[in-house]
Amino acid sequence: MPDPRPDHNACRAAIADIKQSLGAQVETGDELCRQHAHTLTWIDGQPPDAVVFARSTEDVVGVVAIAARYRVPIIPFGAGTSLEGHVNAPYGGISLDLSRMDRVLRVDTGDLDCTVEAGVPRGKLNAYLRDTGLFFPVDPGTEEATIGGMAATRASGTTAVRYGTMRDNVIAVKAVMADGSIIDSASRARKSSAGYDLTRLLVGSEGTLGIITEVTLRLHGMPEKVVAAIAAFPTLEAACTTTMAAMALGLGLARIELLDPLVLRAVNAHAGLSLEEVPTLFIEFHGSEAAVSEQSETFEELALSEGAIHVSSAADETERRKLWKARHDALWAVREAWPGLRPLVTDVCVPVSRLAECVAATQADIAACGLIAPIVGHVGDGNFHALVMHQPDDSAERRKIEAFSGRLAQRAIAMDGTCTGEHGIGQGKMKYLQAELGAGVNIMARIKQALDPHAIMNPGKIIYLP
Repeated sequence: MPDPRPDHNACRAAIADIKQSLGAQVETGDELCRQHAHTLTWIDGQPPDAVVFARSTEDVVGVVAIAARYRVPIIPFGAGTSLEGHVNAPYGGISLDLSRMDRVLRVDTGDLDCTVEAGVPRGKLNAYLRDTGLFFPVDPGTEEATIGGMAATRASGTTAVRYGTMRDNVIAVKAVMADGSIIDSASRARKSSAGYDLTRLLVGSEGTLGIITEVTLRLHGMPEKVVAAIAAFPTLEAACTTTMAAMALGLGLARIELLDPLVLRAVNAHAGLSLEEVPTLFIEFHGSEAAVSEQSETFEELALSEGAIHVSSAADETERRKLWKARHDALWAVREAWPGLRPLVTDVCVPVSRLAECVAATQADIAACGLIAPIVGHVGDGNFHALVMHQPDDSAERRKIEAFSGRLAQRAIAMDGTCTGEHGIGQGKMKYLQAELGAGVNIMARIKQALDPHAIMNPGKIIYLP
């Protein structure tokens, strides 16, 4: 791969040419550039040289053409909610902000799909869909996450156990490639055997192969009945084995989330709840009145048979929303609980059959290291996060946590899992990709070379560059 570091004069010339074309849509202020570079990994923010606010696919084509001419990196930016340094500019260049491309272009209630621009936030999309009886289910925990960013990182979240991830819910994308061409990755047909699966190639590519400007999504009907439940357990292992048993029974779980005692203590304080501070599952069932009633009763019997301390329901809409807001706010609750410390968010995923083993080994590792690391997880698909609290300026603690994070990733990989269930590789997980995929990384590098020969598309993410 070529060296992606642009000549400083070339970068200035590219920005000048883009300004000539897009005028006030181009900004170079230091504060705005810093806002477009952040990370919750160890990596410091690495700001771009300029921020360009695209308003259309044609704007993106124009920016890519100029960047390609001068060999200047382009870093796509949605809402900036990614966690692994995806929006950093390690080689400088242009942050291409797609947040103003925020139109819902089409909704088809008969085909249960829609097409949106990349900058549409998921909360805005579901508000738009509310009167249709449909919704878009992928829930990464923030209403602000943009559909384009979610597609680029192959995001998932609390509802993946029932509705799948972005991989399962993206039908097609429109993307601008490094040579300035525009491609539509697929038709709207629900199945196709026509050639390579370009949609799945681009979904999860983190802006390293092309820039997604439109996304066609699968929609789902709003369930007739929604019921939430809380199940408290004496140990994390008991909660995990209950999850595995519930999955094996084929219960229609829409969400099943694990919170450890440290997280419960934090969310109780943050959200004004009074939940028992023991390992706990938050569960949600979707379906008909009869189906939800039967499933929730079966789950309660199962949980109690696996040693649950108690199981309670939250059928009231207000109570249910408060419960899930507390879960989504867990990261911020943990930050409040340990003021002055910063969380490093890990993101491993293992087969559900290995979940209890992996969580138990991780707990033991945390205790042996003397770390503060609350655990939460989307345990219905084997995905959990340790929120490792640390002093950012303590180099000894930093080395200890880097070693812990590496052991956790390697542990998951050894259990036939992955170093990242939903956050993506970005800059923070590149060193684990070879261990997970082996020679597959070489194929990825060859794809990158073929589609982006000058390494201008979000360089320094996923694939190491020389």
